[in-house]
Amino acid sequence: MITEKVKSNREKVLIILILFIITIISIVASVCLGTMKFTVLQSLRAIFVNDDSSARLIIWNIRLPRVLAGGLVGICLSLAGCILQGVMRNNLASPSTIGVTGGATFVGYLTLVAFPHLSYLLPIGSILGAFLTTMIIYAIAYQRGVSPVKMILSGLAVSAVFGAFNDIIKIFFSDTLQNATGFLVGSMNGVSWKNLFVILPYALVGIAVVFFLPTKMNILMLGDEIANTLGLRTELFRLLLIIVSSLLAGAAISVAGLIGFVGLIVPHIARLLVGSDYKYLFPTSIFLGASVLIICDTIGRIIFSGTEISVSIVMSFIGAPFFLYLLRSKENRGV
Repeated sequence: MITEKVKSNREKVLIILILFIITIISIVASVCLGTMKFTVLQSLRAIFVNDDSSARLIIWNIRLPRVLAGGLVGICLSLAGCILQGVMRNNLASPSTIGVTGGATFVGYLTLVAFPHLSYLLPIGSILGAFLTTMIIYAIAYQRGVSPVKMILSGLAVSAVFGAFNDIIKIFFSDTLQNATGFLVGSMNGVSWKNLFVILPYALVGIAVVFFLPTKMNILMLGDEIANTLGLRTELFRLLLIIVSSLLAGAAISVAGLIGFVGLIVPHIARLLVGSDYKYLFPTSIFLGASVLIICDTIGRIIFSGTEISVSIVMSFIGAPFFLYLLRSKENRGV
């Protein structure tokens, strides 16, 4: 059973600071490690000194944009999961478990097929797919309030349908999609500065909006009746939350494809560390999400010499047992 240990605000701030330091360390380690290893000083020189060295070529052009984009993807997915769990009042909700990533990927595929040379449209398509999928699942699960069981089952069904459509697209349009292998398999491989700058505006807008949400999120968690009494227009606010979570999830999926479990695992660990106050839960999820994805991506790059494992596979090995544990703990509590 997962329980929260009550901590003082000072302890929570200290935890967030420690996670920030861990994120910086994970970024530095990921930049230094790989088939060719570099020291911290060599990496810093490669970043800040523009020369023709191999270190500059590898670190500046390949590793650094990949690491920064990976951190941003982790932040977006963890925040999207955090928001969805609040909207749907279900700690098992995340972009992957309720099928949002499947819908976002489907519309992303359609965008790539219809506009193969307009890569800047991919985030828009993914965001639109995430929003429409979330609305469909929310509408199916809503019955005088959100039913947690119906939501998970609806998400599984919707995810299966979109998964079938995604497979059909990959079969019939394999030539068109051959230049988007990272997007197809859920990988950070091949991510460049161009990919990072394409999703950066959408991600920054979503993250910026999140910082205005904690107080109202805390009120929403008190229940609709109390929230309405306190002046919160709950349904309108939920719509805003769905839009923000779709923006974040869609932006992440457009650069990294289907990466599961980040939006499920990170919010749970964050709650264990700082509790359910969104004022601390959001920043904790930001640094934890970034570091988790960067570390998993680094493991996928270095675990086998000469062969790279996509970050989605590494996350699945970690996330699937964790998801089963959560299901077991909820069953034991009679949820």
